[in-house]
Amino acid sequence: TKITEPRKMACFSGVVPFEHQSGSSIYRKPKVSFYADKSIKSILHLGALSAIRLKNDLGNYYRRKVSEGKNKMSVLNAVRNKIIYRIFAVIKNQTIYKNNLVLS
Repeated sequence: TKITEPRKMACFSGVVPFEHQSGSSIYRKPKVSFYADKSIKSILHLGALSAIRLKNDLGNYYRRKVSEGKNKMSVLNAVRNKIIYRIFAVIKNQTIYKNNLVLS
């Protein structure tokens, strides 16, 4: 209940990668925090895996980004972030989630 913004929740749950900065050190790839809440992260991971298997907007997003050449795990991380933002939007608007995707 203390986390009121989706960005803070994404950081808390280990979805957002952070850059490594240490003065004049050699550049390293951005990585997610080791101190993240692993139980929330695992629930989001399973939800993201379930979401990309279906024919919905998250599944289409995942397939489109992978076909563009993006790393599968980084795209899955983006899907987790999208899930967090949708959860907060549903709570803020106090409505049920409606997928307005039109399949052609």
